[in-house]
Amino acid sequence: MALIPDERVDVVVIGSGMGGMTAARLLAEFGGKRVLMLEQHYTPGGMTHEFTREGRYHFGTGVHYLTAGPGPILNYLTDGRVQFHRLPDDFDVLHFPGFEFAVPASEAAFRARLKARFPHEADAVDRFFAAARKAARGLTARNLVSSAAPAIRAAGLPVIELLYPDTFRTIADVAARHFRDPALRAIVSARWGLFGPPPATSSFGGHAMIALQAFMGGATHPVGGPKALGRAILDGLERFGVVVRPRQRVHEITVEAGRATGVGVEDRATGSRYRVSAPCIVSAVGARNTASLLGPDHGASWERELAKLPKEVATILLFVGLDRSPARLGLDGANHWFMPDIDDDQGISRPLGEGILFVSFSSMNNPSARWHTVEVMQFVDPAIFRPWLGTEQGARPEDYSALKAQVTTRLIDRLDRQWPGFRAGVAFAELATPLSFMTYQNSVDGAFYGLATSAARLRSPIARCRTDVKGLYLSGQDAWGPGIEAAPWGGIMAANAALSWRQAGRMWRAIRSPPAPADPSAPWRGHMRVSQVEPLTPSARRIRFEPLRGGELPFRFRAGQYVKLELPIAGDMVERAYSISSAPGERHFFEITVKREEHGLGSTFLHRELAAGEALRLNAPLGDFTLDLQRDLGSGHLLLIAGGVGITPIVSMLAAAAHAGHRGRITLLASFRSEAEILFAEEIGAFAKRLPGLDAAIFVTAPEAAWQGPRARIDREALRPHVRDVVRVHLCGPAAMMQATIGALTELGVPRDAIHTEAFVSSRSRTTRIETAQVIALAAAAAGIDDFRIRLRGGADFACRPGQTILAAANAAHVPFGQSCGEGACGRCRARVLSGPFVTDGQALFSAEEIAAGHVLACQTLPKGDLQIAAPGAPDDADQRSPDASPSRTARRP
Repeated sequence: MALIPDERVDVVVIGSGMGGMTAARLLAEFGGKRVLMLEQHYTPGGMTHEFTREGRYHFGTGVHYLTAGPGPILNYLTDGRVQFHRLPDDFDVLHFPGFEFAVPASEAAFRARLKARFPHEADAVDRFFAAARKAARGLTARNLVSSAAPAIRAAGLPVIELLYPDTFRTIADVAARHFRDPALRAIVSARWGLFGPPPATSSFGGHAMIALQAFMGGATHPVGGPKALGRAILDGLERFGVVVRPRQRVHEITVEAGRATGVGVEDRATGSRYRVSAPCIVSAVGARNTASLLGPDHGASWERELAKLPKEVATILLFVGLDRSPARLGLDGANHWFMPDIDDDQGISRPLGEGILFVSFSSMNNPSARWHTVEVMQFVDPAIFRPWLGTEQGARPEDYSALKAQVTTRLIDRLDRQWPGFRAGVAFAELATPLSFMTYQNSVDGAFYGLATSAARLRSPIARCRTDVKGLYLSGQDAWGPGIEAAPWGGIMAANAALSWRQAGRMWRAIRSPPAPADPSAPWRGHMRVSQVEPLTPSARRIRFEPLRGGELPFRFRAGQYVKLELPIAGDMVERAYSISSAPGERHFFEITVKREEHGLGSTFLHRELAAGEALRLNAPLGDFTLDLQRDLGSGHLLLIAGGVGITPIVSMLAAAAHAGHRGRITLLASFRSEAEILFAEEIGAFAKRLPGLDAAIFVTAPEAAWQGPRARIDREALRPHVRDVVRVHLCGPAAMMQATIGALTELGVPRDAIHTEAFVSSRSRTTRIETAQVIALAAAAAGIDDFRIRLRGGADFACRPGQTILAAANAAHVPFGQSCGEGACGRCRARVLSGPFVTDGQALFSAEEIAAGHVLACQTLPKGDLQIAAPGAPDDADQRSPDASPSRTARRP
């Protein structure tokens, strides 16, 4: 990416965590601002980031569980595109010396369980939870008043503290005021690790809001892992034009005459520096980091205020990959907290590996996880790791590595004592320390919760969205509160302060409005569970998908449409498209039928690795290789032609026709290599009984001696008896078969625009195209050529980088071009090369004559020099029939 020496935008957002992404989205959407987001890490998304080890273990860095349901804020930011899996009702299990306590998913059940265990303090339990509800309201009031203008803040905060004193007291203080039993105090004070330091330091308001209120509806985990949150939010940012630039470290916030005017930035990839000017700066990297970016005139006052606050607690975090399910140890996905002392303020001071632990089993709560993982967190004083400050990742002293190895062993041994057999299942383990969080998250001393949740923080003039520098706003945890669900509120308040009152009003109305009902006919993206895998032939299997929680499908599909699956292959996600083969009238499941291809990544995974019970992310329904019996056919003759697994969308069409009681003439010609490979023979026989006009013929190209049917390919002579009075043809199969069939049909007088096609796309074709692109790029570079020129007759003239496809170049130049799948299957990007050298693939949608005339798919065509092209509808190409009047799709992806 070429960086402009002195760039100008409306808003710069520093950091791409939840608070930064929220502010960027709202300022772009409701303020119409040009927003640039700068992220020092190579991956945006903050603590929604995941990393992978050994190509199979996926670990979240900060999201272990969320409150029940996404809530209006997360639902808005993700556009309702993230699904959530509910943890067990007893979602947090507390382990103290000599006793355990399971926290249930409702306040009423929590109170009842405490009363049953401590009947002598039953009345105090009710009073305590009433105080917690009031303290949580007090924290909200404090945060809102702190976000207001200075005069309101100065007058309002003392009143808030007077009205809600428990909000500003410590957890330990409030617990002691209500209860005499030390065990009861320990239970209600536990789980402070959700937000900050232990009970003697943390304010009760934060504890009440998070541990005693927010989670009282239960807990959830995002399906697809934490990255599903970040990905959905980043997609929204892209839609509103936010530019997200990773590997950019902001080293300065410039202030002129008391107003923020821009930022100085270092491109970490190249080491170059540049400046971005903007009248609005939103810092989502925490108050301490922000103070370090301000010059001495403003930073010094910030540092004095920050010095008054207690230091934050950091963590070590052990990432464990298992070769077996934790369910074999009796675990059910609940989180476990281990307190070695009944007094948490003593427990946190214990040695590494022996202190307070939080253990989560994220993979058990993520239906899409294929390998099991465990995260083990101990809360520590970051001062322990000061001897290694200044050392670089990957080059730290041996004593640091030795310490990590010792602590790893100590933690695994400790969990093995709790759950015998745990150690035997450990296949991978890696320990992160506060230095790791400093490296990857730029956390001050490795504390990723931001400013400590103390009473001093609540009174501080720093912990708020508005700052004493005009045009500079804080977002994220330090502007509202700690945690993945509180940080967006910091972004909301920063946007609220930066927007005009009219813009802010629109923002609040949008956030509070219930989401619009989903259009069941629109494409839906999310996870579904594989409920059945059924072998049909030696090389083909049928796979059934159902909603994660059962019930009806979240979308409705038409016969001939397809689904795109995201498949976890070789540590990455690979998208592949497959036709839906089931009847469109079925509302509770859909099915695909996949043939195993020798070199096919997708089909190999689906045949060798996928099992019932697993969940995959998908996008459906897609494609226009569809048929409206009344509109498109009426009483006319329909000809359906399939080669091999190309029968999959065709059989769905037959099911739709049977369901509609269609009585018109339908001819089915299906070709297979051998008798053993014939698909849906029973279904076709059943359709013949329900469709009086159906005439079906099965062709076998390499039959056994006993085969009684046609023993040839579907060539022109085989087609000749069936083309009379044909109104519409649907054709699906391998490339060579489709090319020959299109040519034969046109020779037999079938109008070209009556032939509707869909093609197979091979992963080998994609690999060949990538290799060819590299050859073209190297040859152009050797010749000193930076760009080819593409001239669209009657339209634009645009540049094409050597190795780019025509479609990619058109999109980069913002030249309108028909497109859908982008992979050589649908035919929407068809074009005709009038002059110039090129190489192309994906010609299954054209006859030999059309190929000779220069017809290509823009997404599959690589220029080797300057080109002149025409797209359908261009004046010079009006007499050239397109290969398919309607878009089609990938029938099967090997």
